[in-house]
Amino acid sequence: MKDSIYRVTCKGERKNIEFKETLKRNHHLETERKQQLASQMKYRMERGDGEAIYFIGVYDDGRLKGLERLEMEESLFVLDQIAKEAGATISDVEKHPLEDNNKKKVAKVLIEKPRKTKREHLLIGVAGHVDHGKSTLIGTLTTGKLDNGSGSTRIFLDVQKHEIERGLSADLSFAVNGYKEGKPVKIKNPLNKRDKSRMVENCEKLISFVDTVGHEPWLRTTIRGIVGQKLSYGLLVVAADQGPTHITKEHLGIILAMDLPVLVVMTKIDLVSGPRVKEVQREIFDLLKLVGRIPYPLQNLHDADFVAENMNQHLVPFIKASPVTGEGLELLDRLFYSLKIPLHDDESQKPFMMYIDKIYSVTGVGTVLSGTVRQGSVKKGDELLIGPLNSGKFVPVSVRTIEMHHYRKDVAEVGEIVGISITGVDMDDIRRGMIICHPDYDPQAIREFEAEVAILVHPTTISEGYECITHIETLAETTWFQPLDKNYLSAGDTGKILMKFKYRPCAIREGQKLIFREGRSKGVGTVTRVII
Repeated sequence: MKDSIYRVTCKGERKNIEFKETLKRNHHLETERKQQLASQMKYRMERGDGEAIYFIGVYDDGRLKGLERLEMEESLFVLDQIAKEAGATISDVEKHPLEDNNKKKVAKVLIEKPRKTKREHLLIGVAGHVDHGKSTLIGTLTTGKLDNGSGSTRIFLDVQKHEIERGLSADLSFAVNGYKEGKPVKIKNPLNKRDKSRMVENCEKLISFVDTVGHEPWLRTTIRGIVGQKLSYGLLVVAADQGPTHITKEHLGIILAMDLPVLVVMTKIDLVSGPRVKEVQREIFDLLKLVGRIPYPLQNLHDADFVAENMNQHLVPFIKASPVTGEGLELLDRLFYSLKIPLHDDESQKPFMMYIDKIYSVTGVGTVLSGTVRQGSVKKGDELLIGPLNSGKFVPVSVRTIEMHHYRKDVAEVGEIVGISITGVDMDDIRRGMIICHPDYDPQAIREFEAEVAILVHPTTISEGYECITHIETLAETTWFQPLDKNYLSAGDTGKILMKFKYRPCAIREGQKLIFREGRSKGVGTVTRVII
């Protein structure tokens, strides 16, 4: 344990890390000295995005001194008083004994500023064909920087080397837009964690964008982005030079299958003539009308306020925009600010549950799970369950920290995309599609379930034994089909089927939407009964 602490302290004080040998009441709590130490703590927290780490029982050069029990208790008491003077609190204390003297210990203390947690937060999934300008549009919106015509603002979302080189997104990207006193707040560099954290802390309304993948081979990832997050709206992007494509229709179908309100933006209007813009607009409107939606073109800020106030499943706001010239961006900002959170059941009062989307190992933090909170809330220190494992069991874990867009939070609530660091389970045992939940959620490992489905595309017939990939929330699992009220199903049919997970159990519940696919065959449905 000494070695692990010394690996940190031997690098010296830096950024938000401070060393103290010992702290005494009769010296460090004197008014002037206390104020000096509080100012020092504020500086450390400023450099640490609202948190500071103090090592007690450590020399200035990083060597471990260690303190005996009474001396440690006094030092922690003094540190607590200094934290209060700085407007902060001690949120975690770890005590580590020295290897050569178990009576002496070094304390690692986490100090944090109080954090605002209640704010309006919308989650918007962005879909559209490859090279239609999704990432460029979001990069321009979040930074306020116009694009150079070659996707210069796309770099703020495409984070993999091959994505940047090829100009094609290959995984989900996340961005955040903030509003304060009704005006958009832009981030100079969305890849800067501190800038992103400050926006989340200071803005009264947040729009989190889930930027999906437009390339057809990565349709699975796009489905995960739309189905696996608790989206408030779906934003469909169509380029004026190409117009709606088969992928545009595919993505629109996925958004509609999830019963999401739809927004449509026509990009790249700077590349084409006026007649071409009108032609593509007509194609988009025809497509929307074909699926029972009413297109509503926005011309001014009043239109944006009106459509946001009257937004429903059928009304679809339409905006022409160019990240190069800036046309339409003010309208988009106004629309996003005016949009309301769609009404749901009061999910905030239910036990916490989140489907796992990504799993990380972060140095100094441990295992981190990211996803969108589906219901309830979670706070630091909560004891939760994760699973199901291949055996069907759920194992207990503890919450260490919670972050949203690099902003450290005490509590995460419904609809927030967060990273939760946990202890208690081996990272290798966790996979995408599992859930992490409060024990009161009473999770069940399900291997079979019934569903009402509609077959959208299929070249032949679907009969007993048919296999495909089924998407529910963030899980994508091979399932086996058995039609229940017919011998077979074909394109255009609806019916009830029995579905079985082929390889492992999953945590699903009645009422959840699903999408299944196999090659070009696709269908949608709803879980109607789980078989326990």
